Amino acid sequence: MGRSLLLGLALAAIWLLMSGYFDDVKLLSFGAASVALCVFLANRGRVVDAEGVPAGMIPRILFYWLWLLVEIAKANIQVGREAIAIKPALSPKIFRVRMTQRTNAGRATFANSITLTPGTVSIALEDDFIVVHSLTEEMADEAAHADVGARVAATEGPAP
Repeated sequence: MGRSLLLGLALAAIWLLMSGYFDDVKLLSFGAASVALCVFLANRGRVVDAEGVPAGMIPRILFYWLWLLVEIAKANIQVGREAIAIKPALSPKIFRVRMTQRTNAGRATFANSITLTPGTVSIALEDDFIVVHSLTEEMADEAAHADVGARVAATEGPAP
């Protein structure tokens, strides 16, 4: 029941932020109905579990998101510098980074974090590795990407 309530609150918050409707009663009721239907279907599909709604990750993931926003801003500056450079130092590279996350949610968060950071894209998953494309040699820092992976693994909490 607690996870269903948490899922409903998260879906309602996302719906409100994405729609921007705060004062139209008719649209708010449609939003509430869609959230209720999604929670019902998630319960019926038995995906409201520790992995489907990782409640334990919430406090840690909030700090991770703040850190990631700073990293995205730094990467934006770096890509912007290359975009306006008279002679850009583009040197695309494909490399692999080991995934140390235990859950699918952790692996998805790691892959999405790489893709959200400008200049890098997760292009494939191979066993325990993510194949990454980077725009420059500097962005292909495997140690920095491994640090991102370690931070994501830390959000998962201690091993059960």
